[in-house]
Amino acid sequence: MATSVRLDDSFVTDARVHAEAEGRSVPKQIEYWAKIGRTMMDNPDLSYEFVRESLIATEEVKQGLTQRYVRRTKRN
Repeated sequence: MATSVRLDDSFVTDARVHAEAEGRSVPKQIEYWAKIGRTMMDNPDLSYEFVRESLIATEEVKQGLTQRYVRRTKRN
């Protein structure tokens, strides 16, 4: 469900700069920031880089870009 919201012009300008640099639309950039922010608030002990890499890894799994780990040595 789409919802319209009013945002400060300077915030939208900042989002536009980041969106262009990262290949996203302005709404998708704002959604990305919201997702990062929500995750950071839910996990205050985690670093931004860890959260960012975790979100990327989750998306790679969803898109089938990972391979299952196969142990190559025997366990004791």
